[in-house]
Amino acid sequence: MDKYRVPQKGTIKLSDYDPNDSSEFKGGKKEGKEALLKLNAELEKLQELLYAEGKHKLLIVLQAMDTGGKDGTIRHVFDGVNPQGVKVASFKVPTSVELSHDYLWRIHQHTPAKGEIVIFNRSHYEDVLVVRVHNLVSKDVWSKRYHHINEFERLLAEEGTTILKFFLHIDLKEQAERFLARVEDPEKHWKFNPGDLDERKRWDEYQKAYEDALNQTSTDWAPWYVVPANKKWYRNLVVGTIIVDTLKKLKMSFPADVPDLEVYHKRLLEMTLNEE
Repeated sequence: MDKYRVPQKGTIKLSDYDPNDSSEFKGGKKEGKEALLKLNAELEKLQELLYAEGKHKLLIVLQAMDTGGKDGTIRHVFDGVNPQGVKVASFKVPTSVELSHDYLWRIHQHTPAKGEIVIFNRSHYEDVLVVRVHNLVSKDVWSKRYHHINEFERLLAEEGTTILKFFLHIDLKEQAERFLARVEDPEKHWKFNPGDLDERKRWDEYQKAYEDALNQTSTDWAPWYVVPANKKWYRNLVVGTIIVDTLKKLKMSFPADVPDLEVYHKRLLEMTLNEE
């Protein structure tokens, strides 16, 4: 999946990435879904190991245009994983309290502890995306934030957090079809926000803002991946594969056995026999 990784100090253009690409998997939708089930099982075991060992932390950042599939990615990739060690943090419009602090203050509070996986459904990157497109702060302000973010993520990495960042890449036509599905399906009406259509008019501005953010903040310690996301099954497969491969590289192990475990084993056997 390295072809989707944005190089450090990159100069990528999103127009060079095909949102319909599925070239890293030999098979179609049916086979892809079957492969995801195997990844789910692997991820379940790796998450348990991560939690039991209690040494590593994993932060996953998901960003996308509206309807890009952040919720669906979380639901499908982490299907079956024990929620005890996985948390999802969603960042909405900042509150008055949050606005009274620096923009990273509310983010830092939700970063993972040892043994945890935390998923950011939107993130601190909104502060170089939305604020830029809507001119909420000046260029002099938002342009400095790339450096802030890089150093913030460096701090997390040096303190033991593994960071993976995914931009779920769809095209304008796919977004229109997903909006239409929300309007036509009564069970999806709740997802539709008329304001999203106004944001859609700013598509090109957002694409440019994303390109700059990806190029400025993809680092060795916190890489970005541009994930083809028109095909939901392939999107899930790419994200799941990268997460599983990354966790495997941590070379985790279960904690050492309790001393004199055999003694306790014998006592428990005696207890069960006496209680029959």
